Amino acid sequence: MSFGPMTPSPAEVTRIVREALREDIGRGDLTSLLTVDPSTRARGEFIAKAEGVMAGGYVAAECFRQADETASFEALVADGQSFSHRDVLARVEGTARGLLGAERVSLNFVQRLCGIATLTRRFVEAVEGTGVKIVDTRKTTPGLRALEKAAVVAGGGSNHRFALYDGILIKDNHIRLAGGVSEAISRAGAGAPVTSKIEVETATLDEVREALDAGADIIMLDNMDLDTMREAVGMIGGQALVEASGGMTTETVPAVAEVGVDLISVGRLTHSAPAIDMSLELEALG
Repeated sequence: MSFGPMTPSPAEVTRIVREALREDIGRGDLTSLLTVDPSTRARGEFIAKAEGVMAGGYVAAECFRQADETASFEALVADGQSFSHRDVLARVEGTARGLLGAERVSLNFVQRLCGIATLTRRFVEAVEGTGVKIVDTRKTTPGLRALEKAAVVAGGGSNHRFALYDGILIKDNHIRLAGGVSEAISRAGAGAPVTSKIEVETATLDEVREALDAGADIIMLDNMDLDTMREAVGMIGGQALVEASGGMTTETVPAVAEVGVDLISVGRLTHSAPAIDMSLELEALG
């Protein structure tokens, strides 16, 4: 089970951007082809229309690179840095048709990723000083998980497992289908690589005790009230890492952190983060 940063590979970013541009441009940007001379060059600025935390500048750069091989992109605010309303986040220069073709796709990516980074930063600040890590989940946009998890890191959060293949997390459905907490942990332990951690989701103190006795490495306390979580943390007594999960908000996580858990997983970082509004303002050169 990894709780460190997961960086999307250049090849993955290239593939994601290629598909997004293909979806939007298709056979050609009809409006730009009809109204803008092919020799016209332009420059533009990404303008923030709200405050936030930067993420995804590298994705925008790839959008313009694919739309116009002569384009240049300069990030003025690095991923992870805060920005204010009306700040210039980046500058781009290239053929006018190329910039127009990549405009909406680049904005869609950056607005979405900045939204994730910004919401993550709010959660991280809410538990500051407690030593608790804010971690993400697999509740991501299909096809964009690598970018969205990178945005969580830009906001100061940590990555939980990336996918089903890189971590063992026994959830309620696994428990029911395997025949109980102990049986599920036993089966996982029998076949797992020796370096793998086994995490199990629990909803009651009885399940916590069963998971602890069966040797779970990480115990998730799912949708428990504070008093039950506090009792569970005392029961575990440092014998396993403790993760709290379920309906977390920036208002509730400070109290959860004070209970003594190690991790708080927050699905809304990626499934409900509002996009940060911004615009790309272009002007012709020469």
